[in-house]
Amino acid sequence: MKRILFILCFLICANAFSQILSSNLEKKTLALGEVNHLIIKIDNLSGKPVTAAAKNELLPFHFEEVKDSIGQNQNLYERKIEFAVYEEGKFTIPELEFKVGNQVLKTIPYEIDVMNTAQKADQINDIMNNKEVKLEAKDYWELYKFYILAALGIIALIIAIVMYMKWGRKSKSSPAVATNQTLKELDSLKKKKYIEEGNYRSFYVELIEISRKFITKQYHLPADVLLTDDLIDLMKKNNTISQENEKVVEDVFLRGDLVKFAKTFPDKDAMEKDFADVREFVKRSSKDLEFENLRKDV
Repeated sequence: MKRILFILCFLICANAFSQILSSNLEKKTLALGEVNHLIIKIDNLSGKPVTAAAKNELLPFHFEEVKDSIGQNQNLYERKIEFAVYEEGKFTIPELEFKVGNQVLKTIPYEIDVMNTAQKADQINDIMNNKEVKLEAKDYWELYKFYILAALGIIALIIAIVMYMKWGRKSKSSPAVATNQTLKELDSLKKKKYIEEGNYRSFYVELIEISRKFITKQYHLPADVLLTDDLIDLMKKNNTISQENEKVVEDVFLRGDLVKFAKTFPDKDAMEKDFADVREFVKRSSKDLEFENLRKDV
């Protein structure tokens, strides 16, 4: 009998001075996003420190902690956690460890069923009725200004492209541009001093090449591919080039062919004259084109 009384006294004393951990889960079945409450208490602390996971880090990652409050005094530790789950299925809150002094206490695990209570046929209603707002011109500008500016930019770009295609290209291939370019090429030929050195073959080769290129660009005749005789016949039939200019081209080109095949050896004066005649022909070419345009307009 004494032995039984001793054991009972020991158990009562041990229980009186030991820490008691309790936990309570409000609901074990939840709807998606519904808030649940878990309360954990530890009694009989006797001033011992309690160590546990930090705030908002006690539950596994499936559980979205909304609020985690901790209260503690000399004899009581209380932790209240509000949480929600945003996935369907079964989820487990495992044993949660709390260290009181050197002793580790654990809660019991909980299983929670999370269900989606919404049905396909459910009608979703707005919380508030739609409200009509009258917009002013300034409001429309703020809403659509970027679209308007982008549209204006595209229109301006299209206009610029059209203007370039219509006038920009023409300016580069205009008679004045072709004339000036050819005069520069003739000046470059002059600076090579073929005439002074008596290098008549190189002089006529380059002079005729410049002339052929000019006739092709200015009069739109295939001078760059035709033989001299064929080009002369075409010029006479075409009537685009004046007779004065035709004669210059004919004389210079025929003499150039003779020089090329070593059938004639022009002197310095002849080369000077041919150079001057070609230069004047280039300058006069604009008059040929003006006359041709007038003839087309009639």
